[in-house]
Amino acid sequence: MIPLGDSVPRRRFPWVTYTLIAINVFIFLIELRYGPEVRVLFERYGVIPARLWRWTEQPEVLLTLITSQFLHGGWYHIIGNMVYLWIFGDNVEDQMGHLRYLVFYLLSGVLAALAQAFMTPTSTIPSIGASGAISGVLGAYMIFFPTSRVVLGVPIFFYFTLVEIPAMIALGYWFLSQYLNGLLALATGALQVGGVAWWAHIGGFVAGLILGPIFRERRPPYYFVYDYDRMRW
Repeated sequence: MIPLGDSVPRRRFPWVTYTLIAINVFIFLIELRYGPEVRVLFERYGVIPARLWRWTEQPEVLLTLITSQFLHGGWYHIIGNMVYLWIFGDNVEDQMGHLRYLVFYLLSGVLAALAQAFMTPTSTIPSIGASGAISGVLGAYMIFFPTSRVVLGVPIFFYFTLVEIPAMIALGYWFLSQYLNGLLALATGALQVGGVAWWAHIGGFVAGLILGPIFRERRPPYYFVYDYDRMRW
């Protein structure tokens, strides 16, 4: 399922969300110039669990908890992450305010990376991507707007159809799929050989559920959300 939009209008311009998207895209374009040698960037700025847990020997590796959030492994990786951030980030930023949202976003990414590193403590494979931080955004969005409508593009064989379902169902299904895939990866040992960082997604989402209400402004902007069933706002 591919998210294409939601029913929640924003009241403030999402400066932080758009800036994060721009930075991620800019860094990805820089990565393209490296070609196959981009792995050097990943090894230097990505989170490597086996190295992270020896941070007392090299404290600078703690910075990779931040730098890894701005690296992506390919077009599908960057486009998928930025689409999710584009659709859900603006409304979460609205609820938190710009500075709170930035801190929340980065902290969610850090906790997501730690969750993945905890599940694979001896791995020497770099973990990269903004998906952990964005998973935190999704968790906060589900807390803030559980009944909002999310428009999803669903591929069915050779066709592509659109459906609208409540955010609680859409994001709940997304989290369940990440959790089941995470368990499957543990059972097959796939976490140790690379691939999708399922437990970073899970850790980021749980972080968003917990931190979202904490970072929310006391008086966030008021929203009119359209009720599709009763055909009224």
